[in-house]
Amino acid sequence: MFDLNQIEELTKTINLIEILEIAKNSALIGNEILKNNYKKIQTISSKGRKGDLVTNVDLEVENKIKQYLLEETPNISINAEESGKLNKSSDLIWCIDPLDGTTNYSHGYPFFGTSIGLVYKNKPILGAISVPYLNELYSGCIGEGSFCNDNKLKVSNPVNLSDSLLVTGFSYDRFETEDNNYAEFCYLTHKTRGVRRGGAAAIDLAFVAAGKVDGYWERGLEVWDLAAGAIIVKEAGGIISDYPSGEFNLSSGRILACSPTLEEELRKELNNVSPFKENLYT
Repeated sequence: MFDLNQIEELTKTINLIEILEIAKNSALIGNEILKNNYKKIQTISSKGRKGDLVTNVDLEVENKIKQYLLEETPNISINAEESGKLNKSSDLIWCIDPLDGTTNYSHGYPFFGTSIGLVYKNKPILGAISVPYLNELYSGCIGEGSFCNDNKLKVSNPVNLSDSLLVTGFSYDRFETEDNNYAEFCYLTHKTRGVRRGGAAAIDLAFVAAGKVDGYWERGLEVWDLAAGAIIVKEAGGIISDYPSGEFNLSSGRILACSPTLEEELRKELNNVSPFKENLYT
C-alpha cells in the first residue's frame, strides 16, 4: 500500500501511535452511545435508497466524534457518512462511520459498531472499530500490527477454499443492477463451509483480521466502510485488493480481503461467476 519513502514522510508529520489512540477513543465514544441507545431509537428515516437508513443515534454518534476529533486533531480533514466532508486541505482525512449496521441496529439485531479510519493520500494508515455487543475494540496501524482489545490479531490460514468460512454483503443498489453479488453468494456457498452476511462491512473486515472468517468480498462500499477495516486486515497479515483483481483502491468501493492462503483460489472462483439477470428479481 505504501513504499518506504511514503512511510518515512508520514512519520515525520505525525506521531502515528498517538493518533491511533485518538482513533480508538473515537470508536469508544460511539461504543458508549450505541450501548446506551440500543433498542431506544427515537427517529428512523430513509436516505433515499431502499434499506439505506439513518437514525437519531447515527447523528448523535457522528456529532460527538467530530467534536472530539476537531479538538484533538484540528488540522486533519474529516469525511463522515452523515454530514459529508469537512475539508481542511489536508492529505490526512478521518473517515467516520458512526453506526455501521444501521439496519441491524434499528431492528435490535446485535451486529453493529462504530468505525474510524485515517487515510493519507487516499491510503488507509490506521483505524479503530468498536463492536459494542461483543465488548470488542479492533485497531491497527501501519507497521504496528492489529489488535482486538489487547490481543494481537493474525488472519487464518486455511489450505483450501472448501475448508473456509466467508462473509459478504450486498450494496444498496442491488435492486437496480445485475452487479449485485447474488450469484457470487450462491456460488461460493457451495464451494465453502458457508458464506455469512453480517450487514456491517467494517465488522466483517475486523472478523477477517481476527481469523473468525477466512475471507470477505463486497462492492458498492464507501470510504468510511473500508478505511479502518482495510488497514486492520493488512496489519494482521491479510491480503486486501480490489475485487475481483487489481491493487486495492479505497475509492473504488470494492474489496477482497482474505488470508494469503486463499487469495489465488478465491479470486479464481469469483472470476468464474456470471451475474444473475436482473429480471429474475422483478
